[in-house]
Amino acid sequence: MDSDDLVEQIKTDYRGADVEPAIRAALDFAVKLTRTPGSMAPTDLETLRHQGWDDRAVHDMVQVIAYFNYINRVADGLGVDLESGMPPRG
Repeated sequence: MDSDDLVEQIKTDYRGADVEPAIRAALDFAVKLTRTPGSMAPTDLETLRHQGWDDRAVHDMVQVIAYFNYINRVADGLGVDLESGMPPRG
């Protein structure tokens, strides 16, 4: 599978994508932090560490996830139009 196919799988439904367990754990973490941030628990970090992510990687991961969530909420709150070529919000 080429990288474009993998990206499309991840965009469509990452749970069915052919990714290694460490990447799957990071994606699960990102979804949980995005959708239900109040339900984050120490076990979420333990899962990442068990998959080989060190503290620096987890820190960077959280910063990127939080930034994208923040900027999307700012854009949504201000009614910023999507860039041309972006799929419509659904």
